[in-house]
Amino acid sequence: MTTNWIKAIFLAAALALPQFLQAAMPAVVGDQAMPTLAPLVKQVSPAVVSIATRGTVNAPANPLMDDPLFRRFFGVPPQQQERKREVRSAGSGVIVDARNGYVLTNHHVIENASEIEVVLEDNRSLKATVVGSDDGTDIAVLKLTEPGQITQIPLGNSEQVQVGDFVVAIGNPFGLQHTVTSGIVSALGRSGISPDGYEDFIQTDASINPGNSGGALINLRGELIGINSAIFSNSGGNIGIGFAIPVNIAKSIMAQILQYGKVRRGLLGVSISDFSVDTAKAYGVEAHEGALVQEVTQGSAAEKAGVQVGDVIVAVDGEPIRSASNLRATIGVKRSGEKIRLDLLRDGKKRSVTAQLDEREAAEKVGATDIHSGLAGAELANYSGEGGGFNGPAVQVVAVEPESPAAMRGLRPNDLIVAVNRVRVRSVKELQAAASQQSLLILSIRRGTRDLLLQIR
Repeated sequence: MTTNWIKAIFLAAALALPQFLQAAMPAVVGDQAMPTLAPLVKQVSPAVVSIATRGTVNAPANPLMDDPLFRRFFGVPPQQQERKREVRSAGSGVIVDARNGYVLTNHHVIENASEIEVVLEDNRSLKATVVGSDDGTDIAVLKLTEPGQITQIPLGNSEQVQVGDFVVAIGNPFGLQHTVTSGIVSALGRSGISPDGYEDFIQTDASINPGNSGGALINLRGELIGINSAIFSNSGGNIGIGFAIPVNIAKSIMAQILQYGKVRRGLLGVSISDFSVDTAKAYGVEAHEGALVQEVTQGSAAEKAGVQVGDVIVAVDGEPIRSASNLRATIGVKRSGEKIRLDLLRDGKKRSVTAQLDEREAAEKVGATDIHSGLAGAELANYSGEGGGFNGPAVQVVAVEPESPAAMRGLRPNDLIVAVNRVRVRSVKELQAAASQQSLLILSIRRGTRDLLLQIR
């Protein structure tokens, strides 16, 4: 009998052993130690916390109350008092500064919260307050009121993360405290999950479920490389596609919140689109990634730096730009007044310019979709009326997603909405009020030096 046959018989016999005879995995096999994540998890877990919030929101209005006949028949008073309802939510967080008691989590975890309770791994319960929050990146900074003895996690560098790296996710899915899952980095630079956000997600197949939001994504050195934020699932459960906010973005947002109390988002002042392979062929250049400049706003940081229509932005501060959404996210996490280097392609030749970012006026927290479904895909912001072609405040269309309802109805970046159904609007809030319960919007638009009307259904 050959040696191979003997090995085969031995293997078959081993597999046929009753399950109760199978011992636990040994710590050492021969001279090789068996791999385990236990020391890593033990080191990092004290820095991951559970977050429970309580707050109130406006209860949805009954549409029947808008019918005057219904109100008169049932004797409903003319002014119905606004109703409130209590909401509770749960998530995770990461202690990043033990000395000052700072905790990073997601904006959506603490949104509408009036009370925040943080539970540590040793079951201590602490109160926390919101230092600041940014819904654009879904990052929030909390401060523990009486932190005592706590452990912080070391921060890594998400720019060094590569597809295929092993990662570990720690959080509190479905309220199950300190659950640990592992996987790999599946992809980088994911966007399009939330059209109104500034996204550059790390995608991972480490199991992430509801309650993991705000928890830690770490590398095998025990460094924080991402804040778990979202999942891709029709059922609400894990299907192997989770997203984390890169820690470098979280650090930038946290630094601005701690310094200014808010995010002072930078503004370049360009209208852009993806630079595709077909576009590159038409331009006669080899590059096939980047952001094509379609318009440069007058008086903007881009114009002052010498950026021109037709330029292709291929890198910011040496970091490659893959698409228009990638450029938007890159600029969106930089602060106003910051100087950046733009690498451009112009007439097939490479050149670099330096731009000092303007400050994007903080748009009121109203999404275009919340105002009217026909405006979906548009990014709106308050316009002060200074340095532009219209004298007075209005609503500026900052960006329009290609092939979105807003784009299909004729809205363009840098359009100024000055009136809705002949009602003057000076802010996003006024636009929302004027558009409330209107199926048809007739927008008075200032486009450059021209005035026009757009019908939005």
